[in-house]
Amino acid sequence: MNLAGLAWTDLREPRLLAVPVGATEQHGPHLPCTVDTDIAVALCERLAQRRDVVVAPPVAYGSSGEHAGFPGTLSIGQRAVELLLTELGRSADAFAGVVLVSCHGGNAGPVRRAVATLRAESRRVLAWSPSGPPDDSHAGRTETAAMLALRPEAVRPERAERGNTEPLPELVDRLRAGGVAAVSGNGVLGDPVPATAEEGHLVLESWTGSLVAAVDGWA
Repeated sequence: MNLAGLAWTDLREPRLLAVPVGATEQHGPHLPCTVDTDIAVALCERLAQRRDVVVAPPVAYGSSGEHAGFPGTLSIGQRAVELLLTELGRSADAFAGVVLVSCHGGNAGPVRRAVATLRAESRRVLAWSPSGPPDDSHAGRTETAAMLALRPEAVRPERAERGNTEPLPELVDRLRAGGVAAVSGNGVLGDPVPATAEEGHLVLESWTGSLVAAVDGWA
């Protein structure tokens, strides 16, 4: 059930609306700038295969200011993301509820605030994000493996190179002060070199299971 292929008359029975919330930003020298959006869309589609959910067109731009030092990053900032998601949630009253599947860490604050506002208005909304190792938080092994499983033609393994593998909690102050460029010259936080498509399928299945469980527990 993809909203892009439905007419309004197909939506008379209220269903949950899953919204892929991504970003357009650098993901190292080996991955496309749409990684977060690609993964969010894939997880929403997998959710729709298992539950009665309609998948919305993705929110493809996010709060990515920390990646501004690299070409290809397009950011609309935290206030715009929060407002966009709040208004989107308000407009979705014909649905049984809204599930925001956010796959970009920089969107965490705006998503959290939008959800708080919508819930305060008695709207049904859930936010979910995938988890990963603290030393592999951006364009590293996990995301590279997922993309090898989803869009192998968009991955350039010959360009993959190790980035900064310090755990994110140890990097976060420097990252906030100077952006990703201040802590990683190639824009990678992790080591993508060992990633495989087989591992990516397992990662996606694990994330999908977690998302389905979260929706079941909420719904």
